[in-house]
Amino acid sequence: MSSAKNINITLKIWRQKDSKAKGQLETYKLNEVSTASSFLEMLDQLNEQLINEGTEPIAFDHDCREGICGMCSLFINGRAHGPDSGVTTCQLHMRMFKDGDTIFVEPWRSRAFPVIKDLVVDRSAFDRIQQAGGFVSVNTSGNTIDANATPVPKEDADKAFMAAACIGCGACVATCKNGSAMLFVGAKVSQYALLPQGKVEATSRVLNMVRQMDEEGFGNCTNTGACEVECPKGISLENIARMNREYLVASVK
Repeated sequence: MSSAKNINITLKIWRQKDSKAKGQLETYKLNEVSTASSFLEMLDQLNEQLINEGTEPIAFDHDCREGICGMCSLFINGRAHGPDSGVTTCQLHMRMFKDGDTIFVEPWRSRAFPVIKDLVVDRSAFDRIQQAGGFVSVNTSGNTIDANATPVPKEDADKAFMAAACIGCGACVATCKNGSAMLFVGAKVSQYALLPQGKVEATSRVLNMVRQMDEEGFGNCTNTGACEVECPKGISLENIARMNREYLVASVK
């Protein structure tokens, strides 16, 4: 038998027309919210209510709704992706809240992530960092080697896969008191640094990605560890240490 029930909640949601406008928290009452629904389904329910009332719906990002794409990035009651751990906002369910709760919903707060509208922020800075070096060039000279023919130690492969689990949601930046992107960049550097296929461009990769990160206006890392705690994929601080080592070696070369 289902244990789902309906609750009534008050929402304090950030509304902002665009990056230049001054935003503010607006209050909404929402009744009969199923505790079996996801947080985004609750926002869908609210938007349906607003549309029926002739009010402009709230803009928020979403795509896969399966915890894979990282689009559903919201600051909920002062925590990235909300009160649950190891989940994205789309995986957060309303059973984490109680009847009568007041829930604060805000966009990511970072100079490098300007607000586009309401809860939607521009995270293209991550794309530019990735484009600066987060890739492996393809050798099309006719001398290509089957990837499966290149032995990789299991420990290195496991660590590379764990780093590659980063979905680029930006929770690390939003959580960090300095607005640092080093957990994201560290993960993207590590997933290639650990594999032989990534060795060819190792020097230019880390130098270019770190340079782009700085140009985008992200802050410095001071090792508070908040990024790892709030990361929905549990990306380890070990990746920041590896990036720093890679950067030091590249700088010497």
